[in-house]
Amino acid sequence: MSEATGSERAHLNFSLALHREVAAGGGDSCFSPYSVASALGLVSRAARGSTADELIALLAGAVPDIAGQAELLRAAAELPEPASGEAPVLAVSNTLWVWDELPVEDGFRTELATWPAGQVATAPFGTDTEAARRKINEDVAETTRDLIPELLQPGTVQPDTVASIVNALYLKTAWTFRFPDGDTEPAEFHAPSGTRRVPTMHNSERLGYAAADGWQLVELPAAGGVQALILLPDQGLAAQESDVDAELVAGLLAAKRDTTVHLALPKIDLDLRSDLNDVLRRLGVRTMFTPAADLTGLTPDPRIEVSDVLHQAVLRIDEQGLEGAAATAVMMRLVSMPSGDPVSVRVDRPFLLLVRHAQSGAIYFLARVVEP
Repeated sequence: MSEATGSERAHLNFSLALHREVAAGGGDSCFSPYSVASALGLVSRAARGSTADELIALLAGAVPDIAGQAELLRAAAELPEPASGEAPVLAVSNTLWVWDELPVEDGFRTELATWPAGQVATAPFGTDTEAARRKINEDVAETTRDLIPELLQPGTVQPDTVASIVNALYLKTAWTFRFPDGDTEPAEFHAPSGTRRVPTMHNSERLGYAAADGWQLVELPAAGGVQALILLPDQGLAAQESDVDAELVAGLLAAKRDTTVHLALPKIDLDLRSDLNDVLRRLGVRTMFTPAADLTGLTPDPRIEVSDVLHQAVLRIDEQGLEGAAATAVMMRLVSMPSGDPVSVRVDRPFLLLVRHAQSGAIYFLARVVEP
């Protein structure tokens, strides 16, 4: 990562900025930077003026290369087949759900078609809100292999809802070096709520490892060029988490070397929802939530604004590998609705976990594990 592209660095900055806000309340957190960036990236392509500028600044940073971000996301939507062993499974969908009376600009249809599984579909917004909700949920459930059966909860689709941009993601891949099943046993984990015993996996392999600036990094490779990065602080996570920025992560990645690592890692099973409205406002994305929103790149109707940005992520890690799913829905409404040496790493305290596409740097999942 010492030679990371500008797009990769911008994506990492976006991921960590979002993490700081999502995880601000403490406790476990988990979300998919890939999914959120995909949904917001499509909104940015529909937006004009300050509505677009705010989104692009968040997604692409100081150098507003939103096209580079889109290319990074496209590159991470395909995984190569391994020479041997179990093939990874990756499914991505990007869907614009629209009320059948809402005109959609041809330019946005063309843009959407260049995104992974990009398509336009109709839903009975305005006439049968529950049917629209069920239709979107069924599509997300299909992409996520039923790990997310109900992204949109009852009441999410309102009578004034006319469109929704939805990204869904599913990833399942096996570790290159699997943890022996027989070596999993209860071990102490020092959580803020107190020390308790949790199922902990053990393995000894040559893995990417670095120790610098008060952090240890362990890289767990998986099929398809996917990797899980464990970031374990030397002291408490609460004291050190604010130090985590793109420079620190890049430095650890640049410093990692293949080392025999005796690793003890808790099994993980997270399923968390996030309402991103306030998170995005705190990060400078405000105009799209107001009547001043300009989404005329999507539709010539100037009265559309974003009502909600909803997200759910599921991440499971066990001896065999990892399985995760995520979905993001950007709900839109009309303002007025017409009808080295061996090292031992014991992950026994709160830590951070990134699941990323090694080649592009796209981050599929970013989790804080406090109470495994």
